[in-house]
Amino acid sequence: MSVDFVVRDHVATITLNRPEAMNALDPESRVALAECWRRVSDDDAIRVAILTGTGEKAFCTGADLKKTMPPKESFAQLTFGEEDSSEAFFGSDKPSICAINGYALGGGLELALVCDIRIAAENARFGQPEVRVGSIPGAGGTQRLPRAVGLSDAMLILLTGDIVDSAEALRIGLVSRVVPLAKLLDEAQMIAARIAANAPLAVRAVKRLAVQGAHLPLGDAIRAERMTWGLLRDTEDRIEGRLAFQQKRPPVFRGR
Repeated sequence: MSVDFVVRDHVATITLNRPEAMNALDPESRVALAECWRRVSDDDAIRVAILTGTGEKAFCTGADLKKTMPPKESFAQLTFGEEDSSEAFFGSDKPSICAINGYALGGGLELALVCDIRIAAENARFGQPEVRVGSIPGAGGTQRLPRAVGLSDAMLILLTGDIVDSAEALRIGLVSRVVPLAKLLDEAQMIAARIAANAPLAVRAVKRLAVQGAHLPLGDAIRAERMTWGLLRDTEDRIEGRLAFQQKRPPVFRGR
C-alpha cells in the first residue's frame, strides 16, 4: 500500500508509505490519498485526522518525477474533473494535524499546508523549490504559505527556493511545535485525542468560523460567530457538557 489508513478512538491516521521514494506522490498514491480524505470527511465516527509519512528522512517530497509523466488528460479535464488529493479535504470542517517527519518539499509542503495544525520533528526541512526548475508551486503553495506565515517570510521561501529548518519554521509560525523525531507521532496523537474528546459539532464550528472568518470583515465574522453560537446553544452535546461539569465526570459527546 502506498498510503496506510488506520482509525482508532475517533482519530484517523493517514501515512504516506513510500519511504524508498522519500514518500513522493505517484499517481497511485495520489488516488489512495484522495480516497483517505474522502473517508475522513464522510465517516461521522472520525473526528480528527493525522497525516504523516513513513521513515525518518521525509514526510513528502512532492510529485515523484520518475513516475509522473505528462498527463494524457487535457488541462480542462484535470481542472474540472477529479479533484486533487489535497483539495479533496480542503473545506472539510474536521480538524487535521500534520506530523512532519523529515523533508516537506514542493507538493509535500503544500500538502502540509492543507492541514490545520503542523507538528515537526527536529530533522524536518521545508521548501518550495519550484522556481529553481522553472516552475511554480501549483497546489496552493503561493496562496496558503503567505496566509500561514505572512507575506515577507513566504516570499523569502517562494522566491529563493531555499530550504528552511525546523527552528526557522517554528519562528515564522509555519509549525506549532518542534519535537524529537521519536516523539513526533505520540505528540500528534495526544493533540488529536484532546480534540477528539471535545464536542464534535463545536469543534467543526470553531474550525469553520476561524477559516471563513479570516476572509471576512471583522463585523461580519463576529455576526457569523454569534449565529453559530445560537445554533449550538440547544444541542444535546452542549447540555451534556454542562451536566458533566456539574456531576464532576467526563462528558460523553455524540455529535448531536
